[in-house]
Amino acid sequence: MKPLIILLAAAAFAQTLDPAKLKQPPTDTWPSFNGDYSGRRFSPLTNITSENVKSLSLAWVYRMNTPPGGPFPGSIKASPVVVDGVMFFTVPDHVWAIDARTGRELWHFSWPSRGGIHIGNRGVAVYGKWLYFETPDCNLVSLNMKDGKERWHKPICDPDQFYYASAAPLIVGNHVIAGVSGDDLDVPGYIQSHDPETGERQWRWYTYPEPGTAEAKTWPSVEAMMHGGGMTWGSTTYDPELNLIYFGTGNPQPVVAHKGRLGDNLFTECIIALNPDTGKMKWYFQSSPHDTHDWDANQTPVLIDGTINGQPRKLLAQASRNGYFFVLDRVTGKNVVTTTFARANWAKGIDAKGQPIPDPLKYPQIDGALVSPNQAGAANWPPPSFSPATGLFYINASNAYSVWYIYDDTEKPEGWGGNDRGGYSSAMLQAIDYKTGKPKWTHKWEGPGGPRNGVLSTAGNVVFAADPLNNFVALNATTGQPLWRANLGSAVSNGPISYQLDGVQYVIVGAGDTLYGFAMNR
Repeated sequence: MKPLIILLAAAAFAQTLDPAKLKQPPTDTWPSFNGDYSGRRFSPLTNITSENVKSLSLAWVYRMNTPPGGPFPGSIKASPVVVDGVMFFTVPDHVWAIDARTGRELWHFSWPSRGGIHIGNRGVAVYGKWLYFETPDCNLVSLNMKDGKERWHKPICDPDQFYYASAAPLIVGNHVIAGVSGDDLDVPGYIQSHDPETGERQWRWYTYPEPGTAEAKTWPSVEAMMHGGGMTWGSTTYDPELNLIYFGTGNPQPVVAHKGRLGDNLFTECIIALNPDTGKMKWYFQSSPHDTHDWDANQTPVLIDGTINGQPRKLLAQASRNGYFFVLDRVTGKNVVTTTFARANWAKGIDAKGQPIPDPLKYPQIDGALVSPNQAGAANWPPPSFSPATGLFYINASNAYSVWYIYDDTEKPEGWGGNDRGGYSSAMLQAIDYKTGKPKWTHKWEGPGGPRNGVLSTAGNVVFAADPLNNFVALNATTGQPLWRANLGSAVSNGPISYQLDGVQYVIVGAGDTLYGFAMNR
């Protein structure tokens, strides 16, 4: 059997990713962070159903193999990518290829890091027979998919300015779209595109307006605006028909101490639509005007082809860290729905554009302000899921309070200038009707705090998520009834994926330094 295994592996590596796979719901592949361009994280596979998921069992386990004596690379936050029976995943400075049927390691690439913030890495992008990933020390790296050998690397940011890189790139045509992160210290955010063949930069779009425009007047000065943050470390989605990419931007700077940046602070805390060929902005929508609580709007913009008032619409939905659920027309950026999906007491109303209106009484105060959500947010970076079969948007959410303090109330504050302390948090899985923004059902998790992991829904009427007690859980996607669980011994740390090979449907999830592959008993 050994020669056959070798031949099968060689045959898999001889193939490349068909670009059409990026536009299709994932079946025998999971070719990008969210499975396809839409960000739905929905699997059309039906071998695993709400009727038989109770028989799901462990198929294989892979624990990261890193060089002895090296630093622990952290938890697996990446969504694995699967192409031709081979799975690729990352942690900071490392990429692995393993057999998607067995979990057997095929190769491991280690990047010689020059430093940077090693908070996590969300995975690779695939173009033809090549892989792309970002490094904490600000490089975009391309590898051969066959053997993990480096083709080239190009700088995408400057670690000496406290930038770092952690996002999963996105492939759109002949563009590798790369976002950046920063340590909230006086630098602007941006997103850029690179040539997949050479790595040369094609364009860069900064997350601040052109000086002199109406949007620039949402800052007190050009100096404040051009040092104002708005990082782009989240998940990017794409509509091929409109030829627009969609992504969220992060918090303004200084983060908590805000007197030096009076105004809405565009384009921080926004959902942005850009043309991927030119880098030109089509529209924006701001989810947290003048944010003072570090509620990055980097959550996945999920694309939904649905109906509103009986009319077909091209929509975009985001469950934002600030506790609000937004549905927009993704052609125009106009608001369709704004409502809360978790406790959020920081706004005093909704304006005519569907944007929350901040309540100054909930700004951080010298003697403290009780605010919901807390700094971690009602949701965070872990990806949600949308099922076209149920019409429901699934998000791991938290009801959370904390007390927010400001330390630096001067006219030109530095750094964060404050923080939040203490508080309360409880966790739940919310299933939201996208047409109304109201929960169809809520499953409250047992245990303290809130889980920080993603969600997967399937055509088998199953939704997979995790609780605060280290359980990986399957629920009925229509009703929220728990159907199955497996305790993994440590917290689930990424978004699960699913694919089918040789008639077997697999569900893969990461917890700490280990990937777990589940499949159906026969």
